[in-house]
Amino acid sequence: MIDINLIEHKIDKTMEHLAEDLNTVRAGRANPALLDKVMVEYYGVPTPLKQLANISVPDPRTLMITPFDPKLVGEIERGINMANIGITPSNDGKVVRLGIPQLTEERRIELTKQVKKLGEDAKVAIRNLRRDNIEHAKKAEKAGEMTEDELSNLLDDIEEVIKKGIGRVDESVAKKDKELLEV
Repeated sequence: MIDINLIEHKIDKTMEHLAEDLNTVRAGRANPALLDKVMVEYYGVPTPLKQLANISVPDPRTLMITPFDPKLVGEIERGINMANIGITPSNDGKVVRLGIPQLTEERRIELTKQVKKLGEDAKVAIRNLRRDNIEHAKKAEKAGEMTEDELSNLLDDIEEVIKKGIGRVDESVAKKDKELLEV
C-alpha cells in the first residue's frame, strides 16, 4: 500500500537538499553556507572545511576562517580555490579571509538562472515521486489489492501532496531570487 506520509517525507528530503543547494549560491552577502562544499586536504584525506576551522562573519561582506590548526592556512586557501566558488581567499598566516564582492547585474541574472535550474531539478524529483507512486497504485488496483474508488481517492491524495511540494519549491526559489536581485 502507498503511504502518503512517506511521500511527504521524501518531499521534505528534496526540500532539505534544495535548501542546501540554494545556500551555496552566493547572494552578495557573507554566508558561511557558501563554504559547505569546500573540501581541504588534511593529512592526505579530503575533509570538509567546517570540520577543520571556525567560520565567522565579522561584517556583511567578509567571511573569516580560523583553522583549529594554524598550519592548515595554506591548505584551506588551496581548498577554497579548488572549490571554484568565485572568491579569492587571502590570509595573514593565522586566518583566511574571503571578501565577498558586490554582484554585477549580469552575475545576478546568471545566478537567478542557476537558482531556477536548482528549483526545476527539485520539481523533477517531486514529479518522479508522483509518477512512481501512481504506477504503484495502479498495479495494486490491477492486482485486486484496492477498489477503483480507493485508487481514485489515493490518486487525489498523491496529487494534492505533490502540488504542495511543488508550491514549496516555487516559494523557496522565489525567495532566493528576491535575495539575489536586492542591491
